[in-house]
This record gives sequence, structure tokens and C-alpha cells, in this order.
Amino acid sequence: MIHTYAGKTIRFEIKYKKRTSLGIMIDHYGNVEVQAPKGTSDERIRQLLEGKWDLIQQKLNEMKERMRGTQEKVYEQGESFLFLGNSFPIRILQDINIEQDHIVFEGDQLHIHVKHLEDEKIKQALKRFYYQQCKALVEKSVRYHQSHFKVTPRSISISDSKTTWGTCDSKRQLTFNWRLAMAPINVIDYVVVHEMCHMVHMNHDRSFWRLVGKIMPDYKEQENWLALSSWKMTV
Repeated sequence: MIHTYAGKTIRFEIKYKKRTSLGIMIDHYGNVEVQAPKGTSDERIRQLLEGKWDLIQQKLNEMKERMRGTQEKVYEQGESFLFLGNSFPIRILQDINIEQDHIVFEGDQLHIHVKHLEDEKIKQALKRFYYQQCKALVEKSVRYHQSHFKVTPRSISISDSKTTWGTCDSKRQLTFNWRLAMAPINVIDYVVVHEMCHMVHMNHDRSFWRLVGKIMPDYKEQENWLALSSWKMTV
């Protein structure tokens, strides 16, 4: 079925189920499904769609970006980079007198201070910024969640892994991906809790997931954010 509203048209499918309320599901490919009790009128479905129209459009746009894949970044004024789950434009400031290239987060911009206006210098400044921020955020999260554990990490380090968000080895050495600084705080907390739980349960067995769920009941929401957004966590 199709529906047009506010100048936009969407295709959707209706599934009638044994339920008491209406709901909308959008899968990873942008397919829209309305779940409704049997006997629901077309008018109620229309009202549901139009009431959630802005949210539906936002989700569909996110899906389109995700399907396009990672876009190569440019290191120019106004290019946006993720930090703590939100996109911020960069402002590049050249100063040949500074000791080291660095970044200052100021309100709604990432101010990149560099000696030389070179793409690689800007990129490296961004990576250092994310490394530093990730380490501080992870260490704060570990301290906050330590009360749930009788054992403590032996070390905490930041890595440039291409395959994992975090690891915990048999010696309780925790390692985290610097790109986590681009994720929302709740997502960072989830990855920290996940790896700290491996200090108790090395495998992903039922006991492990029970402990994760006890500490962070909404952990699946954080997993979902990573699944949908990891492709754009890049410099």
C-alpha cells in the first residue's frame, strides 16, 4: 500500500495481529510495516502514519544513508564528524606557533587547531582527540560500574581495532576502540559493561547475558544503535 502526506509518499504493509494497539516497524532495509489489531479501520491507520510521519521520514533517511555506505570524509570547514552520538561541524584554525595540533570542543563545533593546513595533519588531530576522549569516557564508566563487580580490571587501553568495540582477556585486561567516542554515552556504557561482565563470564552464555541485563536492562537498544550507526563512525 502507499500513502502520501506533506509532499512525501511511502510504501507500507499492514499486518493484522492479535494485539490491542497499533504499531509501526521499520526494518534495516527501510521497509515499513503497520501492525494492527484485526478490524482496525483504514482511518485509524492513516492517523497513525500521519502522527508518526516525521519520525518515519527520519528513519527512512537514515536507512538510505546506511545503504549508501561510508562516505569519504573531506577535511574542510563545515565537514561534520560524530562526537557522543551527534554530528558537529569542524572549524579549522591554523596557528604556526602552537606546540601540538589539537582539538577543542566548543558548544556546537569541533575547533581543530593545526600548524599546517594539511589533510593528514587534520585527520591525525581528530584521531588523537577521539583517543583521548575515549580513554577518559571509558575510565569514568568503569569507575561508575565497578560497584557491580567483585573483581577489577588489571588495565584499560584504547586501540585501533577494525573488528571489535571492546575486548577482555583472561587477565582482565580491557581494550576499547577509540571510535566509541563517536557514540552516545549510553552506548559507551554498554560496551564497558559488556567487557566488564567478561571479567566474570568469559563466554557469551546465559549467565553472561543475565549479568549484562541486570546492570543495563536496555542493552539491546545500545546494540541496535551500533548495528545501525557503526558505518558512519569514521574519520
